Amino acid sequence: MTSTSKPTALIVLRNQISAGRIQSILHQRGWLTELCGDGDRAVDQYVTLNPDLVFIGLDIPTLDGHVAALEMRESDRKARIVFVTSRTRLSKAEDAAFSAGAVAVLISPLTQADFDQNWDTINGPIPEAPGLADLDELYPEINESKPPVPPDSPSMDFPLPGAGEGMPPVPMPPTTDPTLEPRRSRLPLTVALLILAGIGVGAAYAYYLGWHWHYWDLYPSAPHRR
Repeated sequence: MTSTSKPTALIVLRNQISAGRIQSILHQRGWLTELCGDGDRAVDQYVTLNPDLVFIGLDIPTLDGHVAALEMRESDRKARIVFVTSRTRLSKAEDAAFSAGAVAVLISPLTQADFDQNWDTINGPIPEAPGLADLDELYPEINESKPPVPPDSPSMDFPLPGAGEGMPPVPMPPTTDPTLEPRRSRLPLTVALLILAGIGVGAAYAYYLGWHWHYWDLYPSAPHRR
């Protein structure tokens, strides 16, 4: 029971029309209500609110209504749960109600007469929940490992060339402009010309010295002989 003076009901339905209808009928009976459209959040709200009654559907987001009801029963063995379903899913709802130990199954669309006819059953004894023994099996195992790569698709896990230890880096082609010819060095030609010029100057100077001394030998009386 809640700490408030009025009883509280938690309504967990995807269909907002059905949820609003149940809320209206319960308000007329002096009940407080909390609406929720998510199965996982509904379990947390049940633990926080500790409501006196829960109306829950099978088809709700994040967590199936059957599993959510079992989790409520696991946290509180005195949880009073009513399944709300359409006529087409009545058989499945009855199986879930037996598994979770629900007190009743109501078929939408709901009327005031439906509540009047089932009110004593809703507030009657709470059955056992045999589905609690199989609660873990209702959760699919999540494989957190990496999914295998199909044979025909390339894997992206291979290291790039040069990234592994001991592997030489991949040589990159030179970034040269093919339209530009390499510039030829003019140094060898310059050196050759300088050598030839030096040889020519040396030969001319030697010839001049040889002729000059030879002239003085032929004409000893020539001036400037020292």
